[in-house]
Parts: sequence; C-alpha cells; structure tokens
Amino acid sequence: MSVEASAAEGNTELVNFQRLIDIGIALSAERDINRLMERILLEAKDLTNADGGTLYIKTEDDALKFEIMRTDSLNIALGGTTGKEITFPPIRMRDPETGEPNEKNIASYCALTGTSINIKDAYEAENFDFSGTKKFDEGTGYRSRSFLTVPLKNSQDEIIGVIQLLNATDPETGAVIDFSQTIQPLVEALASQAAVALDNQQLLEGQRNLLESFIELIASAIDAKSPYTGGHCQRVPELTKMLAKAACEATDGPFRDFDLTEDQWYELHIGAWLHDCGKVTTPEYVVDKAVKLETIYNRIHEIRMRFEVLKRDAEIDYYKALAAGNGDPDDLKRQFEERLAKIDGDYEFIAKANVGDEFMAEEDQERVRAIGGITWTRTLDDRLGLSFEERKRKERTEPRPLPATEHLLEDRDDHVVYRDALEPAAQPDNPFGFKLNIPEHKYNFGEIYNLCIARGTLTEEERFKINDHIVQTIIMLEQLPFPKQLQRVPEYAGGHHEKMDGTGYPRKLTKEDMSVPARIMAIADIFEALTAADRPYKDPKKLSASIKIMSFMKKDAHIDDELFKLFLTSGVFKEYADRFLEPYQIDDVDISQYLE
Repeated sequence: MSVEASAAEGNTELVNFQRLIDIGIALSAERDINRLMERILLEAKDLTNADGGTLYIKTEDDALKFEIMRTDSLNIALGGTTGKEITFPPIRMRDPETGEPNEKNIASYCALTGTSINIKDAYEAENFDFSGTKKFDEGTGYRSRSFLTVPLKNSQDEIIGVIQLLNATDPETGAVIDFSQTIQPLVEALASQAAVALDNQQLLEGQRNLLESFIELIASAIDAKSPYTGGHCQRVPELTKMLAKAACEATDGPFRDFDLTEDQWYELHIGAWLHDCGKVTTPEYVVDKAVKLETIYNRIHEIRMRFEVLKRDAEIDYYKALAAGNGDPDDLKRQFEERLAKIDGDYEFIAKANVGDEFMAEEDQERVRAIGGITWTRTLDDRLGLSFEERKRKERTEPRPLPATEHLLEDRDDHVVYRDALEPAAQPDNPFGFKLNIPEHKYNFGEIYNLCIARGTLTEEERFKINDHIVQTIIMLEQLPFPKQLQRVPEYAGGHHEKMDGTGYPRKLTKEDMSVPARIMAIADIFEALTAADRPYKDPKKLSASIKIMSFMKKDAHIDDELFKLFLTSGVFKEYADRFLEPYQIDDVDISQYLE
C-alpha cells in the first residue's frame, strides 16, 4: 500500500471515528422516541450508503416489531415521524406452539444469537428464508441483494432490537455492492450507541408512563370518591390544554409572544391532572354533607327521638293529671292536644331548617334557639359506649348527675373539635405563603350552631375544610422532588382558586403574581364546574348561562379578562361544549356582548 493510500485510509478512519462520536452525541440528546428510532436507522443508512433499511424493536412477547422502514429508490418511508403505519405483522422469534427458535428469518436469527450477519446476495443465501423478500421484489420490480443485519444490545447485554440495512451502493456509480468488512464494525459500534440511547429513552418513557398512569389513577379515585366531583379531575386538563393551545397559536394581542416548549406542555399536563389531588384528604361526610345536622349520619334522627320523649312526657303528665283529678277532663285533654301540636310544629320547623334549601332569616334562627331552650330529662349515662376521641371531648366538662335536665338542642363543648396548632396552614409564618382566614375551630358539631346556618348546609369550619383541598394540594406537591423541567407543577396545580384582584385562595395572589398557565387553569376549573352534568346536587347550566356567569366574574376581576376574551374568540368554549356537554346544554351564545 502506497503512502498516499495509507494516509487516505487513515484519514477515512479518523473521519468515521469522528462521525460516530457526533452520532452518539446526537442520539443521546434526542428525547422523542420516534425521532430517535428514525435517526438510528437513517444514520446507519447514511454511514453505509444503503438504499434501504428496517429498524425492528423486540416486544415483550419475543417478537420483532417493524418500527421504521425506508427504501429510497422506491420512495418508501413508513413509521416514525411519517405518520404512516407499517402493516407488516411482527416477526416471531419462536414458534408460538413448540417454542422452537425461528432461525430461518435473518432478523430473528440475529436477535436470537446476538450476532451480525452480512449477506452478499439474498438470492444465493442458503441458510435463511428470503421468500418474503423475493415476493416483494416480484411485486415492485426491485432487486434485493446485499443485507447487513446487526443486533441492538443494551448495557445489560440484552437484545432490544435489530437494524437491517439493504443494498449498499457505490457512492460514485450508484451500483449495488456488498457491505464491506471494514464498514461492518462501524455499524456495530453505531448499533451499540443506538441501543444504549434507545434503552435509556425506553426507560424514561416507561417511568413517564408510570408517573402519568399513577397521576391519572389518583384523579380517577378522587372523582370516584364522591358523586359531587364526577369527572372533574379528568375534564379540567382537557380544557386547560385547549385554552393553552389557543394562547400559543395567537398571532396578535397579549398572547402573541406566548408559547410553550415540549417540556412546558408536559409540565402543564401534569399540573392540570394534579390540580385537585389534595381532595384525597377531604372527608366524604363534609363534601357530601346534604343537610345541616349531617356528620357521618343525619343527626335529625337523634333529635326526633328527643321530641318523641317530650310527647311521651306530655302523655304521661296528662294521664297523671286525670288520675289525680287535677282539673276538668276536657280542659286537660285540650291542653294535652295543644301541647302535642306545638311539639309536632316545632319538630317540623326544625326538620325543615335542617334541609337548608332556603335562606334562613334571623327570626327563624331565633326560633331555633327558642325551641332549643325547651328541656327534657335524661336518665341514662351519656358517657358509655363512646369512641376514644368522643370520650376525650366529653371529659372537658364534669358529668351531670342523673337524672339530668337537658336542653332539646344544644351547643356543647364536646361538639367542638379543636384545631391542631401544628397544622402548616395554621401557622402565620407558614413556609408556603398561605394567607388564610382560618376558623378558630376545626369543626363545630353544635346542633343550634348548625341548624342556624343561613345559607346551604355547611358551617364556616366545613367550608374551610373543603377549600383546604387546595392547601393540601400545594403542601403535597411541594414535598415531591420534581425534576427541573417540572418545577412549576405545584404553582400550576395550586393556583386555580386564586383571583386576579388578590382576594382568592390560598395565597391571595394577583394577576401579576400568576403565570399564564396558572390563570388558564383557573378559567378551566370554573367553566368545568359550571357546565358539569354529573353533579347530583345541581342541574347542569347551559352554555349561555355559564358564559354569562363567567362574564360577571371577569368584571369583578376574579378571572383573567384577556384569557376570557381568548376563551370566547378562539371558540374553545364551543369546542369543549361539543366534546363534553350534553346536547340540551348547548345553546346559542352571542359573544359580542362580552367583548366590550
């Protein structure tokens, strides 16, 4: 070999070596698994100047799945980023009935043995079955000749796939040639780099899928926990992404420069799915509280028995008076019937107040207190058969000697559940930045206290506990070691109850304090709640009514005015309605009246 030839060969080896380094760097930087697989095959084709090639990935059931196919001279490009599906069935590495290895197919043989196979001419090969290749050639007029089949081995020396290159060509003449023995080690080195990059990406993809599945599992469990949430946790992410997409596509206005990278889209996706994860801590008896006296059960039954005792006492007093001759029998009977009628009327009033479906006026609250002042006699020990927690609350006061005269309705000390001073949200200098108006007590089960709730069925303490789910969401998420690209998940998930004027919950943030994705989630959360058709406690609102309510919220600076405008002008509200609302909810909406 001449000096010139030797130098040229050395220079080629140096170039190829540098190229392998560059390819390895590029493969390790690629994060999309479809683009990665496509690049692996294209780099191998380019390195060998092959006309075609196929990338197979080994499946869990020992088969080789066609992932990427290319044949330049036939303009064949399937799989990967092309969006064109490969319809060929996977190649079985073993007979499904006998378990015998499939050594006739060159790709399966390569995967089974872990060795590279260099075929000069498929039509002359004796050890492998190329009948499928020949049939393909007959149908296309192609001539498959040289094959180089190389296994993809990961860092654990496991076969995860196969690269098969077809018809090496002379770069100068374009003639089909053999895959040279000097190029084969380069392809094997590329395959080794590719296998490591692909294996790492598959591991990351697996972890990502596991994380997403776990998050969606939590969201589904929260929705299934109570009929009052329905599919909320699953619909809010969809609406969030719709509005975020509209903001990214805006070419003018306040969002013309807004965009999200691939990582930021994923960050928003995770934040939206986790926005109500704190609801796992909310007791069902609070969320589902249907009447004022309900805790674990509806305590109206307990109070009704006290009224029954009053009626029995009235009856006993009546007959005692008759027997003792303490008055005119007719007068005694009239007084007895009036007494029963008053007891019945008082109970009916208390029972109606318990439902809480109307605003309770102050005079009605006074009547509850007056009825509560009626006394009855208890003759049994009220400290027997109690749970540990209930017994501790009872022990705050001295027991009353029996028989004990008690009020018909009471707000007792043992009805109050004290707040734990160690709760993070209860600390004025809490590390989460919460600015909360925290009720003095955790719960108050007082009977008069609950029956005098002016609106609805929830006490101040119970409303705080329901709102506390967002506090718990933030606390839970900020304890998780999110990687750098997911650092804003707690912000996105924890900001959907904030208001643009700084009166929201739990940090009293203003519009300027919040990112665009966080403000988007606030709109998505509200609109889903207004239009949800699977809440048993309310009728679903029609589209026009929901938009009108949100327009008032915009005027009050509770939601972002610019995002609300985009929500309307982009048609996102209608797109969501078509996908998730019942047909009878979808009516005409004149958005012009809300765009002034």
